[in-house]
This record gives sequence, C-alpha cells and structure tokens, in this order.
Amino acid sequence: MILSRLDIHRRNRGERTLVTLAGDIGPATTPLLRAAVEQCLLDGVTVIDIDLATVGSCDARGLEVLLSAARRAGRVHARLRLHHPCPQIARLLDATEPTSLLLTASASPLPPAASDGLVSGATRAPEDAARRPDQPVLGDGIRLRRLTRWQAEDMREDIADLAAESVAGTTGERYHNRGDFLHRLTVTARRPGFVLLVAETTVLVGCAFGFPAGPDGSGRRGCDGALQEIIQRLTSRARFVVLTQVVAHPHVQHRDIARRLQQRLLTDLHSSLGITLLHPADRAGQAAFSSWGWQNMGEVVGLPGPVAPCVLTLSVEGQPSARR
Repeated sequence: MILSRLDIHRRNRGERTLVTLAGDIGPATTPLLRAAVEQCLLDGVTVIDIDLATVGSCDARGLEVLLSAARRAGRVHARLRLHHPCPQIARLLDATEPTSLLLTASASPLPPAASDGLVSGATRAPEDAARRPDQPVLGDGIRLRRLTRWQAEDMREDIADLAAESVAGTTGERYHNRGDFLHRLTVTARRPGFVLLVAETTVLVGCAFGFPAGPDGSGRRGCDGALQEIIQRLTSRARFVVLTQVVAHPHVQHRDIARRLQQRLLTDLHSSLGITLLHPADRAGQAAFSSWGWQNMGEVVGLPGPVAPCVLTLSVEGQPSARR
C-alpha cells in the first residue's frame, strides 16, 4: 500500500507566515496539516498564507481542515488565505461557497521558501485519535489578550458559549444562565474603565471582565456607593476592582487559566484588591473562587436585589483581606 506524503515548509516574517505545501492532502497527511496551522496560531501569527501550487490533490477532509482553521483564525482575529489551488482543489472550493473568502488572486505574498529558517515535515502515520482537533492545547500555549469594546461585542456569543460550557452539568448551572451572562457583559461594558481579557490557544479557553471602583473609579452613588462602603468596611480598602465574571474552560488546568486572568485584570486596572458577588446558594461558584485563592466574607445586606449576595475578595499580595 502506497501512502501519500505531504511536505510542509514554513517561513515567518513578523506576524505573517508563508506555509508552502508539497504533495497530497489525504487521510494520512491531514493531521500534519492541522498541526502545522494550529502551531501558527499558537505562535501568534495574524496572517497565514498557504501556497497550494505544488499540492496534487486534496480530499474533502483536507478541505474541512482548512475551513476549520480559517474559522479558528477568525476567532482570534487572524486570517488564513489560500494561494494557487490546483483545478481539483478549486472545484472543491467552488462547491463550498463560503470558502471563496479564503482565496486570493495575488502572487505569492512572501518570498519563495528557502532552505534557512524553515520548519519541514512529512507524515505517513495515522491521526492520533486521542486528541480532538478542537480540544484546547493548554500550558505554555495559552496567551492572554485584552479586547476593546467592539471586539468584546464581536466575540460575545463565543464568550457566552464558553460560560455555559464551563458550568454545564454542575450544581452551579442554575445560577449562571446564558441570557443573564450576556446581560451582565452588556451592562459591565458600559462602565468606565471596563476591561475584558480572554485566554486563547487556537480556541477561546477563558475570559474575565470587570471595572474599577472607588477613588478614580465609579462614583459613590446608588448601588455603587453602597458597595464601596461595604468593601471599605470589610477590607479597609477604598479602591478595588469588581470582577463581574471569571470563566475558564472545564479542563484539569482551568484553575491556572482563571488565576492568570484575574491577576492580569487587577494588574491592568492598577488595583491590589478584587471583589466579586455570588448568589449565597451558588456553592459551586463559591468553591471555584475559593480554589483560586478568594476569601468568602459572607453574605452582606444593603445592596439591591432579592437576596443578600456573598462577597468574595482577592488580594494580589497573596494575603487575604482582613475584617476590621
């Protein structure tokens, strides 16, 4: 049995890269193509140009890898473009209308691949079924990124999907309705100083958002004023950050992602104290925050709402905020 071969050559230039393929894209070589494109995204590449001039054939599965990679690139505000497809690939592209967006009629966007500075490889091995192509690659591959308000609006549905996935099947699911999450994101985004951070691999794996309160933050009016007085009484701090939401992918390493997000959020907002409010019956949520180093200060009265929420605090110095 003759197995197909695919050689992959990559040449970087800043945040752009040219990936030149030579051979056939089929069942035996599709995993290598997927891994190569995912690595480009993990490396922070924003424009991936794929030269297909020396590709002899591509099956439907290979085309789906390219389409899936283009969708993942779009989610992290990158772009994947195809150049010089052979007639067989062009026919596959014509049969799938959205793929026309991947094509470009320009010549090779980067100099032809040379022998230096290249990553190359070939495969004859079957795909590793132990890892799904859409499964997040955790560890050092995670990158944190701060979104603008319009970027947050553009990704709100993806963020809501992640939030729903993170609590699915847990006892805290009833306290984290998807519609309520979207409402909190919309309301919080209007706050002065609003910050939203996301953690990404080739997919979204976490997010955290909030706003500053206290001096130079929100004013002492209404609910904000009552919250500031309560926090100052509990912690002796006049300035803090309200973390409206912390979400992490339900994976064994999700605690590390959440910690990195919340620490970065406090750093970006120049505050040493974070606070969050949780429903008193949301035991799962309280347990998650406690595992991230938060201290539960108990239920507080004086804030609007049908129940008295639990206030949890996080001090970046590593010491819990003490009561007065």
